Amino acid sequence: MQHVLVTGGAGFIGSNFVHHLIEHSDARVTVLDKMTYAASPEALEGLPSDRVELVVGDVADAAVVDPLVARLTGPEDAVVHFAAESHNDNSLRDPSPFIQTNIVGTFVLLEAVRAHDVRLHHVSTDEVYGDLELDDPGRFSESTPYQPSSPYSASKAGADHLVRAWARSFGVRATLSNCSNNYGPWQHIEKFIPRQITGVLTGGRPRLYGAGANVRDWIHTADHSSAVWAILQRGTPGATYLIGADGERSNLEVVRLILELLGRDPDDFDHVADRPGHDLRYAIDPTRLRTELGWTPAYTDFEAGLAATIEWYRGHQDWWGPHKEAVEAGYAARGQ
Repeated sequence: MQHVLVTGGAGFIGSNFVHHLIEHSDARVTVLDKMTYAASPEALEGLPSDRVELVVGDVADAAVVDPLVARLTGPEDAVVHFAAESHNDNSLRDPSPFIQTNIVGTFVLLEAVRAHDVRLHHVSTDEVYGDLELDDPGRFSESTPYQPSSPYSASKAGADHLVRAWARSFGVRATLSNCSNNYGPWQHIEKFIPRQITGVLTGGRPRLYGAGANVRDWIHTADHSSAVWAILQRGTPGATYLIGADGERSNLEVVRLILELLGRDPDDFDHVADRPGHDLRYAIDPTRLRTELGWTPAYTDFEAGLAATIEWYRGHQDWWGPHKEAVEAGYAARGQ
């Protein structure tokens, strides 16, 4: 039986990937997660205990990481590295956790897979490429130069460079993926889509950075999971794959759609102070992933995917409700 170590497997995207493995493979999964505020142990509840093991620990702690990687002795065993600090606003307030987890953590993991000759898939973001002009018809590709804008995206760019260096210099069997913005179940309510959804569900008005013209390329987290699994199964070591689902929408469009889906006036929102250095537009060209590996997204209708996500948050208020007031107080203190 294949054994997969998933770092950050109790977080939003990582936990969805663990569910994907359980549903679409016979793999045994070890989850390594530091269980910070962004982790959700509830997301792993109900999974078969004979296939899923949770280890609480820091990916930047070699004493924790090395023994877990050493257990991966089968030819198909692998590490999938989701663990990361990922919230731009938080990185602007305090970059230090982003450097520690995203750069030092990736270094520790690379040394472990190098020592034990274990396959690695490193999960990154399209934000390492910086941004595109709103009227630019182009999209990010694997050859787009890195131009990170925030401490978060800079730390992920640094991690990507480490992975490529370890692959070239030490022969580490690694693949990389850069994905566009995810949405779906278990996403922390500090993030854009769940913040707006939960705000409306609690009777409030969405809050939109600046004019809301910033464009993001949205992908359902289930599609991200299936893409990572395809790369792990069929990807070429050393290669980078961009994961996207042709989901470009402005923040204004997304807010208005959420309001419409919840039966509210689409203009019933407030403009708030913009984020410093706010990237204008992200857009992913997933041609290589689709042509080489035959991957296609299942959630091609953004409105349908968003409606399903709204229903998930409606049904899980016991999970996010206790945290809503504190999250909004943090934003209010920054005028957002």
